[in-house]
Amino acid sequence: MQLAAVVMMTISGGPYGLEPLMNYVGSHGAMALLLITPLLWDIPTMLAVLELNSMMPVTGGYYQWVKRALGLRFAWYEGLWTWLYTFVDLAIYPVLFVEYVSFLVPEVIAFKIPLCLLIIWSSAYLNIRGIVPVGKASEVLGLAVITPFVVMLGVYVWNHGGSVAAVSLPSPSLENLSLASLGMGLYTVMWNFLGWDNVTTYADEVAKPVRSYVRSVGTSFVVIFIIYFIAIVLASSTGVSFSELEDRGFPMLGTMIGGRWLGMLVALGGMASGLGLYSSVLLSVSRIPKVMAEDRLLPAMVMREHPRYGTPVTSILICSVVVSIMIVLSFAELLIMDVIIYGAALSLEFVALVVLRHREPHAPRPFRIPLPTKVLPFFFIIPMLVYATALVGVSISEEHAFLPTMIALGVLVLGEVLWQVVRRYRTD
Repeated sequence: MQLAAVVMMTISGGPYGLEPLMNYVGSHGAMALLLITPLLWDIPTMLAVLELNSMMPVTGGYYQWVKRALGLRFAWYEGLWTWLYTFVDLAIYPVLFVEYVSFLVPEVIAFKIPLCLLIIWSSAYLNIRGIVPVGKASEVLGLAVITPFVVMLGVYVWNHGGSVAAVSLPSPSLENLSLASLGMGLYTVMWNFLGWDNVTTYADEVAKPVRSYVRSVGTSFVVIFIIYFIAIVLASSTGVSFSELEDRGFPMLGTMIGGRWLGMLVALGGMASGLGLYSSVLLSVSRIPKVMAEDRLLPAMVMREHPRYGTPVTSILICSVVVSIMIVLSFAELLIMDVIIYGAALSLEFVALVVLRHREPHAPRPFRIPLPTKVLPFFFIIPMLVYATALVGVSISEEHAFLPTMIALGVLVLGEVLWQVVRRYRTD
């Protein structure tokens, strides 16, 4: 249960952050993307991660998979891109936390930076203490995230005479959507289902990793999908203004349904979401610099572990310093950079799986995607087409996209530039 909670908090943290979706694509488009995106984007990713993790349940996860399949150069790309995109990802969560606190105490927005720094460094302390404290915290925070939406659904049905028929199910449709709107909608859903590979970087710290990961990932996916479904259905049923929902968040929806007390409960859930996401994602990314340093791709000091807890303390501190700088960016800018860089790193993992199937067909794989090796490349084209559609759609959006898209593409190119420096360093 602790691993399932960590997985859920790494991937989702509840529907918080999903609020802009219906303003981009409407309730019918939101329902369509909620049904289509997990099928085409998440399920291929989850299956790939489970097969590779069953083959190599080791510290470093996806970095080690790519190194074994494609060599050190592409492992460098994978490690660097993932490290950098996770900095972007981490910077989102303290900002969301402060937004939900401001629903309870509006004046707190003036103290946004100090509050964000408090979250960053308290999470660093928790991570230095190890995976078990993070897992226990995730169980509590995960329950705090799920409960408000279940309560909202119950209150809404109760207020309408106890009839489930009062709940409106919008029919899924992508009609009359511009490519720019579709792109931003896809980015929003993709980000809210993003990071299945992140939960494998500490696999050797998990008891019975193959069985534990299959059960935990499956459980988390079902819970995440259901809670997103509830959030979209409630927003559609109440007739809330989608632009107001984007501006004021789900606490405003809770207030509409049940009054101030329910809005406050939803806001507390949003605060728990920010804390849980940050701690869980930091747990995953902090293992990557350590294994890269072991391969002499980063300075040896990055490998330093805490003398008592055995955690990568230097890596955790480096991550915390960088994220402390990045919290000044806006949510939309961070989201765009996040998905672009993540999609590039994910593509290397798909290639690694196909290469290892060809090169090592008889290697033990306790979990294996039930598809012939020749079919796998076509299977993985599907999520890459979703990624490309989102990228093209967002690229033509004048409102949000140009600067963060250029920064993200620059980060991808930076991988090769820095590789030339690292390669010379390793030969000295």
